[in-house]
Amino acid sequence: MNMIVTIFVIIFIISELKALKQISSSSSSSSSSYIKSNNNNNNNNKLKSSSSSLYAILKTNTVVGSKNLDWPNLGFEYRQTDSFVKIDYKNGQWGDIHTRTNPYIDIHIGATALHYGQACFEGLKAFHCKDGKVRIFRGKENAARIARSCERICMPPLSEQKFMNAVNIAVSQNLAYVPPYGSGGALYIRPVLFGTGPRIGLQPADEYSLVVMVLPVADYYKGGLKPVTAVVIDEYDRAAPRGVGAAKVAGNYAADLLPNMGAKKAGYPIALYLDAKTNTYVEEFSTSNFLAIDKNGAYVTPKSDAILASITNKSLMELAADEGMKVEMRPIKIDEVMNGVFGEIAACGTAVVVTPVNKIMYKNTVAVIGDKNTSVGPTLKKLYNRVRSLQQGEEEDKFGWMTEVN
Repeated sequence: MNMIVTIFVIIFIISELKALKQISSSSSSSSSSYIKSNNNNNNNNKLKSSSSSLYAILKTNTVVGSKNLDWPNLGFEYRQTDSFVKIDYKNGQWGDIHTRTNPYIDIHIGATALHYGQACFEGLKAFHCKDGKVRIFRGKENAARIARSCERICMPPLSEQKFMNAVNIAVSQNLAYVPPYGSGGALYIRPVLFGTGPRIGLQPADEYSLVVMVLPVADYYKGGLKPVTAVVIDEYDRAAPRGVGAAKVAGNYAADLLPNMGAKKAGYPIALYLDAKTNTYVEEFSTSNFLAIDKNGAYVTPKSDAILASITNKSLMELAADEGMKVEMRPIKIDEVMNGVFGEIAACGTAVVVTPVNKIMYKNTVAVIGDKNTSVGPTLKKLYNRVRSLQQGEEEDKFGWMTEVN
């Protein structure tokens, strides 16, 4: 019986591939599959024509984590997967969702992304959970944040539904790259939205693209959380007051490259920026929010219009409140950090959840954080473990943070 079923599936796939080839030859698109959009608020995203049933079979037979990869040692770096998602904006509206296998895309030499930095992105993760299902962590928060970034640099945002559909499809077509449950890894998801229309003269483009690529990454902390030493950057600014620091735009990260590389060369894994106006208040680390636990057990994080609102930080704050902790968002002077007001300090972000900081170098003075500077503070460890348990389906998702991939 199994042999008969196998033969049937092979014959079916061959016939479907022929149909797909006919569709491809009649279309100017180079995409490997074509997904109908939900421009009319249709919640059902299906592959066009006969490719829908083929997609269902291939997806059903894809085993999570089936690629023969060294899952615990993937690191956090680019790795080629089977496909990515692309959506184009033309004539005043977002079009259909396409998936492509070729990792290269054509772009006009006059594209505003190249000339005027009209580009923003997001970072989120999908996890293989304890019950065998794959889920995305807080994707709706990313949809809201990329919409805010778009508005700041005059790009048309996607609806939450379209963003989530694109992310869902990108993950579902690369299930084989989702690290197995228990490996500590995740499928990292990187949506990038950028201006593709040509403009020579500062103005918004009339055409845009969203691409969603995914890649498997290992647990950032192999062997457990490891405290690091940070250095305060006081010769460069990360973001200007009333600038674009609160948006996740590409240019923000370009500004950090030189000082960040300099800090690493000097032996500091992570760099901390102060406010550009007075150079006295903590803002954030190079790519992560700053958080601290004060001597009274309160969760404290900086408040500034120049800081990118971290979804990880928001999650940690909500978990801290759930633990009965006091949560404060307020201006934090660097003097508080250097004078020992805080018993625990960390950077937080998608890649690592939290990076404990046990020492901070500022103007040739080193502040030691906590009594046991070689270990992770108990509060940070507890919050970190709760986030990881929720992401992996080991703790009840009472917050509704996880979205099942289908």
